[in-house]
Amino acid sequence: MRDTDVAILGPHLAGKHILLGVSGGIAAVDTIRVCRELRRYEADVTVFMTQSAQKIISPESVKWSSQGLVITDWESNLEGLKPFDAILVMPATRNLIASIVNGMMNGPLLMAISSARARKTPCMIVPSMHLDLANDPLTSRLCDELLHQGFHLEWGPIEEGKRKNPNVQFIVAKLCHLLNKNNNAVVITLGATKSSIDDVRFIQNRSSGKTGFAIAEYLYRDGMDVTCVAGSISVNIPDFLPLVIFSPDPNDMLLELKALSHDQIDAWIHAAAVLDYVVKDPAEGKLASQQSDISVELIPTSKHLDELEPLTKNAIRIGFKLESGIKTKDLVHRAIAQNERANLSATIANRLEDLANKDKPRGYLVDRHGAHFVLHTEFEMCQAIASLIRQGS
Repeated sequence: MRDTDVAILGPHLAGKHILLGVSGGIAAVDTIRVCRELRRYEADVTVFMTQSAQKIISPESVKWSSQGLVITDWESNLEGLKPFDAILVMPATRNLIASIVNGMMNGPLLMAISSARARKTPCMIVPSMHLDLANDPLTSRLCDELLHQGFHLEWGPIEEGKRKNPNVQFIVAKLCHLLNKNNNAVVITLGATKSSIDDVRFIQNRSSGKTGFAIAEYLYRDGMDVTCVAGSISVNIPDFLPLVIFSPDPNDMLLELKALSHDQIDAWIHAAAVLDYVVKDPAEGKLASQQSDISVELIPTSKHLDELEPLTKNAIRIGFKLESGIKTKDLVHRAIAQNERANLSATIANRLEDLANKDKPRGYLVDRHGAHFVLHTEFEMCQAIASLIRQGS
C-alpha cells in the first residue's frame, strides 16, 4: 500500500464526485481526515479552499490526502461550474454561511455553491465557530435560510466554548446516507438478551452486538432508514445511527418488535442472541451467598421469528443461526428448516468455532429456496443483506 492509499471500507460513494469546501476556521485542520474518509468509501474528491483556509492548512497537504484537484483561486477552467454529485462544506464559518445565504461570489467556492444550488445538487454544510457566534440570533436566522434554500446542516458538539466539527466518520456516514437515500425501512435486533435470577444476578448469552451494528452501519450508509433494537452490548454505538432502542429482556424485546410491526417496515434482520430459556420465577432482592446450592427453574421463551411471522407479511425477513460442533451440510439443513418454519427470506448460518478463525468463512447465507452462499467476511455478509433488501426477495 502506498503512503497515499486508504483502506476501502465500503462502496457507498463509488462513482460519486464530491466537492469538499474548506473555509478559514481553525477546524480546517480536519480536512486531511475528511478527504481520506471520503476516499475510504470510494469517492472522487475535489477540494475548494478559501484564501483564509490556506492560512490554516497547506494546499499541498490537502492534495496529498484528497488525491484530486485542489482549487485555491480563480482559474480559467472554472471547475466550480462543473456538475458534482454532492458538496460538503466543512468547516463553514459564520462569514461563509452569510455569503452563501446572500449569494456572494467573492471566490471559487461560493461560485461552486451557487451553481450547485441552481442544479439542486445535495449540499451539506457543517458550521464551526465560537459558541457566542453560534448563539447569535442572526446565525440562527442565517441557518434557517440555508435550510429553506435546501441545504443540509450538521452541527458538531459543544466543546471548550466552541461548536466544533463532528467526527469525520459521522459526517461521511451522513453524506453517504443523503446521497443513497431510499424508502427502505429496516429493523435490526442485536446484542445479547438476559433474564434475572434475582435483583442482582442474571443469565445471559454471549453477544457483543458488533455484528448487528456492522449491518446497521452498512445499511444506513446505503440510504436505508435503520432502527436498532438492542439487548446488552459491549461495543460502542455508532453516533450517526438515528434510533437505538434498548430492550435486553427477550420478552420486552418481542413487545418492542410487535409495536414496530405496526409501522411500514420493509425488512427485519434478527441478529440478536435471544435466550431460548428464561428464569421462571426471579427472586426478589438478593439470594444469600452462603447457600450451598441454588436451583433455578428455566422455561422456554417465545420464538421471536415465529411470533412475528403473521405481523410481517410481505417484508424481507432475515434470521441468524449459530451452531457448534456440526458439519457444514448439517448447519445448512438447520438454516433451511428455520426458513421454512418461520417463513424467512434467508438465514445467516455460522458455527461458533469458526468465528475466531480468520481462515474460516464468516457464515453462509441460506435463502428460502435452499440455495446457500459462502460469506467469507463480515463485509460480504453486509453486502449480501443489503442486496436482498434492495431486490425485495
